[in-house]
Amino acid sequence: MGRKWNNIKEKKASKDANTSRIYAKFGREIYVAAKQGEPNPESNQALRVVLERAKTYSVPKTIIDRAIEKAKGGSEETFDELRYEGFGPNGSMIIVDALTNNVNRTASDVRAAFGKNGGNMGVSGSVAYMFDATAVIGVEGKTADEVLELLMEADVDVRDILDEEDGVIVYSEPDQFHAVQEVFKNSGVTDFTVAELTMLAQNDLTLPEDAQAQFEKLIDALEDLEDVQQVYHNVELGE
Repeated sequence: MGRKWNNIKEKKASKDANTSRIYAKFGREIYVAAKQGEPNPESNQALRVVLERAKTYSVPKTIIDRAIEKAKGGSEETFDELRYEGFGPNGSMIIVDALTNNVNRTASDVRAAFGKNGGNMGVSGSVAYMFDATAVIGVEGKTADEVLELLMEADVDVRDILDEEDGVIVYSEPDQFHAVQEVFKNSGVTDFTVAELTMLAQNDLTLPEDAQAQFEKLIDALEDLEDVQQVYHNVELGE
């Protein structure tokens, strides 16, 4: 599970390295979180989660401050949170989360991306039951045994703790996201390699080479859509 997570993030980071696309998506997500509650991460947990994620993707402070100031300024712009489910090559499963100010445009764009790249939309619930909402938190410089001891001392339950090449990744229930982070922060950790609330597939699917190329083209098309914030799937990506 940990290896799959790292592959996904590495591919995203590589794709977004020379573009502002990821910053624009974070700007929108930060604005929505700040608008829905207090524009203060200390009292707004949803905003705090987004800001922790943004930090792991090195989102510039100017982007973050601009989005929060926009929310504070009483902007009337509103966004709907939408989730689409569908299938890619060889029965692969995909979840698409979007923030949009035009539902019809987004639905049309997502449907077109599926249709033009070997996939098809499914009905609500056709895919999501095969995924688990999960908090994923990664740190460097610690072993799984050390992390387990810290979590046990703090009486924080998690699903799994995996050693990685340069640290540890912890998988927990979403409502334990902040509790796990606090355990690490109290032990002296200041930066996280991963800090996500995500949807993880219960079972991974390995595609043949030709199908994987088509699948990655589909995922790229979905992620390139302006309104799409996150794309989750059950495919084990190649190295």
